[in-house]
Amino acid sequence: MSRLLVYEDISPAKPIFDSMDAAEISVELQKIEVKFQRWEGGGDLLGAAPAADILNTYRPYLDSLMGETGAGSADVVKLTPDHPQAAALREKFLAEHTHTEPEIRFFVSGSGHFVLHEGGRVYDVLCEKDDLIFVPAGIKHWFDAGPRPNFTALRVFTDTSGWVAHFTGDNISSRFPVA
Repeated sequence: MSRLLVYEDISPAKPIFDSMDAAEISVELQKIEVKFQRWEGGGDLLGAAPAADILNTYRPYLDSLMGETGAGSADVVKLTPDHPQAAALREKFLAEHTHTEPEIRFFVSGSGHFVLHEGGRVYDVLCEKDDLIFVPAGIKHWFDAGPRPNFTALRVFTDTSGWVAHFTGDNISSRFPVA
C-alpha cells in the first residue's frame, strides 16, 4: 500500500503526517506541486513483461500525460536484486539531487521510495504498483528501492538525453533512511 510520511527536515525521528490513503497523499503533495495519482487498467501485467508490451498497455495514459507535459519519450526501467549494478545504482539514486525537467515515474510492479526535500520538510513517498509520481524540475529528492531493489517503472522524459541529475552535495538522505 502506498504511503506518505512527512517530517521536519531537522527531525527524522517523528513524522508530522502519515497516510496510506491515495487521495490524502495527493492533496498533501500538491502543496509542493508534486502530482501523485493511481492509474488503473494495467491489470495483471507483470514487471517481467517485455518493455514493448508494458509501453503498449499504458499507451493511452502515456499519450495523455506526454501531451500535458510536452514530454518527448517514455521507456521502461527494471531493477532486480540480481542486477549486477544494483548496489551502484542504489548509491547513485540515494544522493540528493535535482533535475532541469520533471521526473515522472509510474510503477508497473514492485516499489520504491521517492523522498522529496522541500520547504524545510522531507516527504517520503512509498510508491507501489499503479502509482504515478510527477516531481517538478528543481525539487530536491532522492530515490531508494532498498538493498534488494525489485521494481519495474515507466519513465517519461522531455529531454532526449534521459536521466540527468544535478547533485546538491547534501548528505540528508543518510539522516532519513527509508528502506
